[in-house]
Amino acid sequence: MTKTPAPKLRSGWTTGACATAAAKAAVQALLGGSFPSRVTITLPKGQTPAFAIAETATGPGWAEAATVKDAGDDPDVTHLAMIRSRVAHAPPGTGIRFHAGAGVGTVTKPGLPIPPGEPAINPVPRDMIKGVLREAAQTHGIPSDFDITISVDNGAEIAKHTWNPRLGIEGGLSILGTTGIVRPFSCSAWIASIHRGVDVALATGVTHVVGATGSTSEATVRTLYDLPEVAYLDMGDFAGGLLKYLRQHPVPRLTIAGGIGKLTKLAQGAMDLHSGRSQVDFARLAEMATGIGADAPRIAAANTALEALEIAGPRLAEAVAREAAEVAADVLRGAPIAIEVIVIDRQGAIQARCGFAP
Repeated sequence: MTKTPAPKLRSGWTTGACATAAAKAAVQALLGGSFPSRVTITLPKGQTPAFAIAETATGPGWAEAATVKDAGDDPDVTHLAMIRSRVAHAPPGTGIRFHAGAGVGTVTKPGLPIPPGEPAINPVPRDMIKGVLREAAQTHGIPSDFDITISVDNGAEIAKHTWNPRLGIEGGLSILGTTGIVRPFSCSAWIASIHRGVDVALATGVTHVVGATGSTSEATVRTLYDLPEVAYLDMGDFAGGLLKYLRQHPVPRLTIAGGIGKLTKLAQGAMDLHSGRSQVDFARLAEMATGIGADAPRIAAANTALEALEIAGPRLAEAVAREAAEVAADVLRGAPIAIEVIVIDRQGAIQARCGFAP
């Protein structure tokens, strides 16, 4: 039987690309008197996508356009969000100034690409927007003095499902994107958020960070340490994304916490712990069990790491924690970071703990 090929996943557009398209339509209306129904922008790598303009508005000295974000087939929380850009004339000599409208956050902590006090509009989207505004000003023979306000409908509520609250971005979403393109299931946004979390932790003087695979593990670690919110990095499945970045940006202490299944995969060298991208090697787990005197053949035949733990008992969790810590240390390649690994069950109880304490 011929296997049907999987359908090709559709790419989408970042909030930064959408805001740029909306800004281009708005400035055209501000300077030319009418809104285009579609605009084409040039992305950083030269692609030229077209965007439909969904809504428009005008007032004294300003024009506003909006476009609906299409994230393609990526499970992006901002998919179908309405991104609005309002362009207004600014006093001569002021240049282009950015403002956070409703649903766009403001940076309050150091360590991010944008300094505290500024609207959370990242550098590449800023450059893209400046480019379309300057091009329009040049076409009309005027200086490029504009106030640009970006807003996102329901952005404050959507932001609760992002890293922004932990990163100190208050009031809404960030306008993001380095290429303008969202690659479906690339996980790049999550990994970038981990990196920004490390940056903020370092900039605020945090010396101990936590990478947890899920909310239950994180909640347990919170009972062990009195750490600031920015110390908790929502690592999820991306152990490699965290460890490789810490290798170049070390924090003195790192706690990794998770369930037996994901930490077994880390102990076996997997850097992506998602069930669809890595699997427990039960033959290797059986070898580990042999070293602690457990029933290796039964463990080799187990269906899950949890079943293997039920067969072998707490000693297996302790062995997994030790080997996971060794793998993490290997990835860190000598970076000055003390490592602790905690294996936690689904109820939040600690099954094993390796590191820090003698």
